[in-house]
Amino acid sequence: MTRTTNRGLPAQALPPPSTELRQRALAAFTLGALSMLALAFVHSGNLHRAVYVIAMSGVFAAIAIWLGISTRRHARRDGTARPRGAFSGILFGAFGLTLSLLMALAFVLFWHQLMTYSSCLDQANTVAVTQACHDQFTSTVNARISFLQSGR
Repeated sequence: MTRTTNRGLPAQALPPPSTELRQRALAAFTLGALSMLALAFVHSGNLHRAVYVIAMSGVFAAIAIWLGISTRRHARRDGTARPRGAFSGILFGAFGLTLSLLMALAFVLFWHQLMTYSSCLDQANTVAVTQACHDQFTSTVNARISFLQSGR
């Protein structure tokens, strides 16, 4: 089956991208996927480590976006086909960067509540105490949200 252009003429196949562009696209895809994967390991067990994981995830995502966009530009400039993985790297990088920024914002806004919750969970040795920690965390976060909504 032959591809056609807008005018009904057969499209000419573009030459394959260079090895350098394919490797850049693969790097973009890998870093974008890694940024998303890293966010899956953020949990309340160690909040100080979570801050570093979120920051590195954001850096990996930004690099993935940059690599993906620059790879697509180079391919267009060189007149070659777009390498596989460049768009996926941009997409994963954008999701990773968005989630990293949202998580960083949540950490900034609720740092005190998160630290209190983490220390409470460290000392909890029964289900009832764990539930009390959760209830306390929920009420303090709700109070903080109400405070932020009121604009005071």
